[in-house]
Amino acid sequence: MGRCLRVRPWIVWATGVLAYMVAVFDRTTLGVSGLAAAERFTAGPTLLSMFVVLQVVVYAAAQVPAGLLLDRYGSRALIVCGAALMASGQLVLAFTDSLPVAVAGRAVVGLGDAFTFISVLRLVPHWFAPRQIPVVTQLTGIVGQLGQVLSAVPFLALLSAQGWSVAYASAAAGGVLLIVVVLLLVRDTPQGSAATPETMSVRQTLASVKTVWLRPGTRLGFFTHMGTQFSITVFALMWGLPYLTVAQGLSPGVAGALLSLSVVTGIGSGVLIGVVTGRYPHRRSWIVLGIIASNALMWTIVLALSGPAPLWVLVVLVAVISVGGPGSMVGFDFARTFNTGATLGTAQGMVNMGGFLASLLLMQAMGMVMDASGGLTFESFRTAWTLQYAVWTLAILGVLITRRKARRQLAEDDRFLLEDIQT
Repeated sequence: MGRCLRVRPWIVWATGVLAYMVAVFDRTTLGVSGLAAAERFTAGPTLLSMFVVLQVVVYAAAQVPAGLLLDRYGSRALIVCGAALMASGQLVLAFTDSLPVAVAGRAVVGLGDAFTFISVLRLVPHWFAPRQIPVVTQLTGIVGQLGQVLSAVPFLALLSAQGWSVAYASAAAGGVLLIVVVLLLVRDTPQGSAATPETMSVRQTLASVKTVWLRPGTRLGFFTHMGTQFSITVFALMWGLPYLTVAQGLSPGVAGALLSLSVVTGIGSGVLIGVVTGRYPHRRSWIVLGIIASNALMWTIVLALSGPAPLWVLVVLVAVISVGGPGSMVGFDFARTFNTGATLGTAQGMVNMGGFLASLLLMQAMGMVMDASGGLTFESFRTAWTLQYAVWTLAILGVLITRRKARRQLAEDDRFLLEDIQT
């Protein structure tokens, strides 16, 4: 009996991570099939980027509502809803030749994706001891990224061999299977449901959202997520494969292998980040700033070259920016530190908006820059990637400002706690 109790948290967590893996897979299928999508829907760079941007717009816009629903109904219900929405969206994509219909289907995928990640993260504090939470949170993010490998390798192979409809219909079937597994194995807490039956008025809901946002730790998490996550997200979700093949001259196989390397790097660095942030929680913001600086430095080296980079430089680039994925998970740790369990879902949704808002703006802006520069060429990609520096600047300023406020809040909380003990 004791052994079952020890194993049960890992079964629940593994099922949740499987759901997130499917979400990442569904999120990145269009990125690896971008050239096929351009041919199927007769779309240029701007239209193609809008195709993905709408998905990310929906994802980002749904984060706070998803967080509120998560606080009310619990993880299990939202994971199932998310999987159903993503499967429906992929099924629409499988059989339509219409660009507007396909865009709508992709928006549905984005909505389902929005429900999934924060719902899986919400399971962790309920099933694991506080000392385990930072490492398990990191593992959630990095293991879930294996979904990117599924899209870059087997999905791309199926797309090449069997065509668009079979590949996307297979993705939809995987979502249906996931629903069954989640219903069988996932529970919100060891006691069962974590749903809160209390209802709030619109005014109370807005007041709660405002309160969560005004906590400096929430905003610190938001800017952390923004500065670390956007570069690898834009690379993996939209422009990485075209950049590597068209601008850098790599074969699709080598480019796909580099995207897979991104996941491997994320796994290794994520475990290390989880251990270090768990052991030195007061140094988390310095780790974040170091990751942002390394991303900017590596891109500067690549963009400074007048021609295609050597393969080993591209390997280093992908490895370095991939650390941003697990680095963004530190933002959720900030949200957990500065928010109560009753509002944790809302706070995590706000944090998750940071990187995706930056990503969607950059994806669209890059498409517009490349259209204005003559299409997908080495020089147009080179110019478009320089837009990243504006995001890094904003994120660094945000981290520095909110970090100071968060430290002040912690100091005040400690002072009040000491006064209560003395009283």
